[in-house]
Amino acid sequence: ETDFKPDRPADRGGEVPEWRLGESVFKGKRILLAEDNELNQEIAVTILEEAGFVVDVADDGTKAVEKLETSLPGTYDVILMDIQMPVMDGRQAAKAIRELDDPVLSRIPIIALSANAFEIDRRMSLKFGMNEHLTKPIDIPLLLETIARTVSLNV
Repeated sequence: ETDFKPDRPADRGGEVPEWRLGESVFKGKRILLAEDNELNQEIAVTILEEAGFVVDVADDGTKAVEKLETSLPGTYDVILMDIQMPVMDGRQAAKAIRELDDPVLSRIPIIALSANAFEIDRRMSLKFGMNEHLTKPIDIPLLLETIARTVSLNV
């Protein structure tokens, strides 16, 4: 089973999201996906690449921090961070990213992806430095809207 729900326009009043029409506003934008579940990785990468993103995957929080820390500022536009991962969880990874010396890297937008839907979970994600908190299963149109809003794209 996956944590990503398919795009169902009927659930959104029948309207077709703008990123499904013609040239994608996400074309060439780079995402660092921190997700330990292989099936979720594959599905997320497929969906994000279809929307126009270039996706780099990290299997845990430590690898996500390392990939960001060793990248040039501007390499990634946003991080999608699973909360429950081995080695270093998503919240600890977000905290480590916010503590990086490079001001550009330390301010990258981070969107939490969590199975926990309680308000306390959302507040904890924000407390650890994440910009947004989305619950699993992931609603794809909402994810894309949140990415667009978080990285200030005109969608």
